[in-house]
Order: sequence, then C-alpha cells, then structure tokens
Amino acid sequence: MLVDAMELGIFTFGDIHADPVSGAAVSPEQNTLDLLERARLADQVGLHYFGVGEHHRPDYSVSAPSVVLAAAAAQTRNIKIGSAVTVLSTEDPVRVFQQFATLDLISQGRAELTAGRGSFIESYPLFGAKLEDYDALYEEKLDLLLKLNAARRVTWNGRFRPPLDDALILPRPYPGPDGQRALDIWIATGGTPHSTVRAAELGKSVMYALLGGSVRNFERHAELYRETAARHGHAPEGLKVGVSTPGLVLRDGTSGVARAKETFRPYWLDTMRRLSAERGFPTPSGLTYNMETAPGGSLFVGNAEQVAEKIIRMHGHMQQHRQIFQLDFSSVPQRLVLESIELLGTEVLPLVRKELGAAAPGGSAAAVNAAQA
Repeated sequence: MLVDAMELGIFTFGDIHADPVSGAAVSPEQNTLDLLERARLADQVGLHYFGVGEHHRPDYSVSAPSVVLAAAAAQTRNIKIGSAVTVLSTEDPVRVFQQFATLDLISQGRAELTAGRGSFIESYPLFGAKLEDYDALYEEKLDLLLKLNAARRVTWNGRFRPPLDDALILPRPYPGPDGQRALDIWIATGGTPHSTVRAAELGKSVMYALLGGSVRNFERHAELYRETAARHGHAPEGLKVGVSTPGLVLRDGTSGVARAKETFRPYWLDTMRRLSAERGFPTPSGLTYNMETAPGGSLFVGNAEQVAEKIIRMHGHMQQHRQIFQLDFSSVPQRLVLESIELLGTEVLPLVRKELGAAAPGGSAAAVNAAQA
C-alpha cells in the first residue's frame, strides 16, 4: 500500500558528548542555539517534522523539550514540531497537556506530542517515582492524558496523582481543520508487541525507534498494529506509523569516496559502546556497523540516492507514513548535521516523493496535488 503523504523529518536529544573524533565538547548553551538553527533550516528546505527528546543526564542538553520547541515554533512557519519523546511516566499529565496545548497555540496547530517511557531511568528518582511502578505509572498517566485531550472538563481518579473533579483544563489546542481542539498524540515504542497493541487499541499513531537490527524485524510490528487497530474499529486513515532512526546524509567525496559511511562510523560506535557497557548487551564492532549500514540494516547513512532508496525499501516492509532521523548521534558536528538537513530536504525528499507520494509540510498529499494541478 502507498501512504497518502510520506513525511520526512529530524529529531534530536541535544547530544553534548565529547566528539569521539576531535575530543571537543559543545556547551549546553551553544547546543541549544544549534538545535534552533537546525529547526529553521529543516523548515526552509521543506521537511515535515522537528522533534526534541527529553533526558536528565549530563550528556544531553534538553530536559524541557516544550521550552525548546516553543522557541523553534516562533522561528519556523510550516514544519510540525513535537516531543521525541515526552517521558510521561515521570510527568504530570495535566502540565504536559497545558504545555503542549500552549505550544500548539504558538505554532498555530503544528504541535505534536509523542508519549513514551524513555530509554533511561534518571527521571524516576528525580521526580519521586518508583521503578517498581514502571508499567502502572505509564498506563495511568497515558489514560489521563488522553482524557484531558478529549474534553474540557475532566473527572478522574488514580493512584499516582490527586483526583480531578469536573476540572476545567485550559488552554485548549489550536482548532484543527475539522474545528476540533485536540493535540495529535503519538505513542512511542522500541518495538515490543505489548506497546504496539496498546497504541492500536487506543487508535493512536505509533512511532517505532530503530537503533539496530534488520529493518524487516519491525515489519511484523507494523502488521500487528494495523490488524489490532482494525479489530478495534479504528479507521486506517486516522492511524500513522512512524519510524525514527540514526542517520547521516552527506555528499560523496572525491573519486566516489563513501564520505557519510566513513564519517558516521566513530560516532555510532562511540554511543553504542557506551550503551552496551551500561545495559550489558554485546559490544558492537566495525563489522556490526557494516551490517547496520547495509541495505537491510537500520542505519540510514550514505549519499542522497542511497538514503532515499533505503527509505523506499523500508516502506515496502512497514508502509511508514513518517521517517525521522537523528543526525547528531554522539555529537556529530553541526556543519555535518546542517549538510544532512539540506540534502534531506532538497535531494532525498524529492526522490521519495517521486516514488511514494508527496506531502506538504503541515498538509496533505491531496493539497499538494491540488496546488500543482
């Protein structure tokens, strides 16, 4: 099946690791300015999405995505902006909703919220949450967030937050094309069947995070998502499948040198070796990297033609509506990130549109086709 509007975008966690090649480290203040420069360029070259993740660690600069996104909203015109992800388990859903509803007003309807549990656990002790409540926290807070999104007044009771009794929840988001004032809320998952089924049963769009392995491993998750959503009566046109992946798009060097693949190698290995030490999985090697950058792997690294071909190949397996790229993995320098953003918008996106269909930033394929007729 062809999606009606293939979207490409970028996301960041605000990596401020020491550069594994140069040893240099970017300050949090400079990194924050760099993120806004990326948002402006992504908007200018016609990308569809700019996402900012949430971490509470010294190697990432962003702990308050909604603040960074508000600054990005004020400096852009068309691109959708959202969290990647909001660690909902350790947040107050009322404040999260108010922040993103306000962001939606600032951006005039371009805000999105991707709710997840996060890949690290630092926020749990920081905000007084218990790891033994890991699943229950997320289930309860997601339930409340969706109720807040559905109605101005909410009565609700749970374990981890004071009850709400006919509470008036303001502000409401910017009115959509149908006049409804509701946020576009996605569910983030690393690819567990339980998370896939949860998103499908709720009728919410799903964002899969691919850090490694074969792209085909996620095909069954996309199938499970669509089958489960259909069984629960959710119309397919209201559901989207998104994919987030590390990547880097660079022009080839002289004599056809594969510049992106060689450039990205030390950055990917740096982060993956740190994660393997923290989490106890096998330490990746250069061979692992070669497998991940091969046509069937999950790293989207290469020149514009190679990355476009890989996106299209993935679409054959997952029929994704959106694909977003982390270009600053392990502090890839800003100049290379900006080159990648430019190539994604000016070269990769046209190739993907030609094959899979066009989408205007913040709009639909139908609108693009009508405008071009």
